[in-house]
Amino acid sequence: MSLLDAAPLQPPSGRRPLRYQRVIDLVEELIRVQGLQPGSLLPTQKDLARMAGVSLITVRRALDELEREGRVAGHQGVGTFVARPRIVSEPARRGGLLATFADHGASGAVTTEVLRVRDAEPDPGVARALGLAAGGRVWQITRLRRIDERPMVLEQARVPQALAPHLDHLADDIRESLYGLLARRFGLVDDYEEQYLEVGAAGATERRRLDLPARARVVRLQGVSFAAGDVPFDCFEHAYPAEAFAFYISGRTSRRLLPARDLADWRRAGSGGRG
Repeated sequence: MSLLDAAPLQPPSGRRPLRYQRVIDLVEELIRVQGLQPGSLLPTQKDLARMAGVSLITVRRALDELEREGRVAGHQGVGTFVARPRIVSEPARRGGLLATFADHGASGAVTTEVLRVRDAEPDPGVARALGLAAGGRVWQITRLRRIDERPMVLEQARVPQALAPHLDHLADDIRESLYGLLARRFGLVDDYEEQYLEVGAAGATERRRLDLPARARVVRLQGVSFAAGDVPFDCFEHAYPAEAFAFYISGRTSRRLLPARDLADWRRAGSGGRG
């Protein structure tokens, strides 16, 4: 007899767990006993309610908790699936995207699509962060990073044209490593970064580019990269699907060269309908 056919789950004697915890325990038992893999479909909410002997409201609360923890993924109108393990990333670590993954067994083929390189007038916050004089312009570079062919990171960089002339002619090199190119061709070596993390609702462009469902949430990493001598050379914003990533951060005392208020008028640029 399978777990699906079993009588309602009974808690061990002497212990009365919260009702929603009974559902969580049941889901974990289903995954273990049936050897369910990431992408496997779980029983319906109605079946889970019967098996755990609880209400549908309790099942929904338990699944919401499991989804927040990144252990299941719900898709409206389809069902609830066993989630893929989250990728642990160290955003402050130097190197390409794979190098920023913490040493927790993360692996995968990373590919890059350059969506756009364009001449742009910077928003006021970007101009301040990059120390641009009036009339200074930037290259606005938008890239989509895939891991094992899944769209996973939407990136936007803003590089002063005065520091990197004709960068728009080097799209093939940008596809490999933007910072490697900036160091090799223009002497802009990443010395340190100041970063801000926030979690919020995915914008229309983020949902479209990252293939996210309605009401999905993303982690946005925003900040500025500095070359030696405190020269700012990139205002960046990266958007990650919140359910797919966890972040490990180890740092030193911040220099606080960029007040948080200066991000207010540019940090949403990658989340709206453009791009």
